[in-house]
Amino acid sequence: MDNKLAALPRMPLQIAAAQAQPVCGDTAANIARTVELTAIAAGRGARLVVFPEKFLSGYEPGLISSDPARYAFEALDARLDPLRETCRRHAIAAVVGAATQGADGLHISSLIFDCRGEDVAPYHKQYLYRSEAQIYRPGTQGCMLELDGWRLALGVCYDSGFPEHARTAAVNGAHAYLVSGLFSVKSGYHQSRIWFPARAFDNTLYALLSNHVGTTGGWDTCGASAIWSPYGDVIAQASREREEVITALLDPAALADVRERETALADFVARGENMSTVSVLRLN
Repeated sequence: MDNKLAALPRMPLQIAAAQAQPVCGDTAANIARTVELTAIAAGRGARLVVFPEKFLSGYEPGLISSDPARYAFEALDARLDPLRETCRRHAIAAVVGAATQGADGLHISSLIFDCRGEDVAPYHKQYLYRSEAQIYRPGTQGCMLELDGWRLALGVCYDSGFPEHARTAAVNGAHAYLVSGLFSVKSGYHQSRIWFPARAFDNTLYALLSNHVGTTGGWDTCGASAIWSPYGDVIAQASREREEVITALLDPAALADVRERETALADFVARGENMSTVSVLRLN
């Protein structure tokens, strides 16, 4: 670990969170919807858009494990060519939730496409619910994207419930923490409104949640995708029930101001605490 925070970005960055209800098991329909929402985000000036957890198949653990070849995705999967073309045409990066199949088994992953429409190595969810651990293997490394001078760390749902996950990203230079989630009506809204302001404020970084609406995998989801400032304030929020794309401008001046006033992250780094590193992947 480099015990020195990354330099602050120089230019603002517009980012987006998309929330929608996937069609259970219909990967073609879900890819098409991803293409549509990515184009909408680009039309609103976003340079990157984030989609919910396992959006390409729906959450659907039983369905995915019953036929991974059909419902999970592999590296360079040709089914995703329409999304690659959309990212290339609109010069926008996309982070898309999917189950993935590799040599070591199934993962809950964030597929990443850069602004040229090219595949970037996926991020695999590190913290699994007990029911997920019966099907999926946990990821072993964090992931940091670089876009227009911004360092954007990724998480998937339950990752965000562990303060260490976002703190590791922040210590390794993250300016924002972007999470693909499935948060439920029953308890998820409560969790998200505690976890995300805390992750943002504790680490003085922007935080984003992209959540589902409707029902998927037997869960009634709560929508309310949102983007939080480095002070933990909501700066953009979607409805609880509608499909939407929300955007927010990440402002380096606001980030610098909060980090000057709230020094917990810098003080933590100054102590030289031992935190694991994350891979850094360029998007442009």
